[in-house]
Amino acid sequence: MEQVFARCFAAEFRTRLCGGAREPLYQPAGEGSQVHLLWYREDYFASALHEVAHWCIAGEQRRQQLDFGYWYAPDGRSPEQQGAFEAVEYKPQALEWFFSLACGYRFRLSADNLGMPGGEMPDASEFRGRVCEQARYWQRSGLPARAGVFYRELCREFANEVGVNDLHFSEEQLL
Repeated sequence: MEQVFARCFAAEFRTRLCGGAREPLYQPAGEGSQVHLLWYREDYFASALHEVAHWCIAGEQRRQQLDFGYWYAPDGRSPEQQGAFEAVEYKPQALEWFFSLACGYRFRLSADNLGMPGGEMPDASEFRGRVCEQARYWQRSGLPARAGVFYRELCREFANEVGVNDLHFSEEQLL
């Protein structure tokens, strides 16, 4: 995965994808480094795809900030915090879905809040709908530029010739 990302973005964007992190993190270049680092968790394939999705969406200003300037509340978020999380998370998850399909890898929606107060699982139906709607939107209108580059390179790397318009997105796939 790191090599695919490097072929696409290392030269133009001076950004490197790195595995082995305890938690995902984006580190913009700074003191002593001319390279931006995009860390994904351990060696988890899905984490790499997800962090690349965040990077593909982040604009120039966001890419100059630690972790793209986003807040992150750990597991155990309140319903209000979960809603705020989902409001910024549906687009990266929609892109991750494209990337997973390019690799022939099963995408799993992540509400990422297993320790919600009261012990109940959050109702992900609205979130699932937003992710699916966003994926269909990008299928119709085209992927963001960097995401399109990465999608095509993943297809080449994984010998997958499926075009974006040939993909199928349904909420049932996210159950």
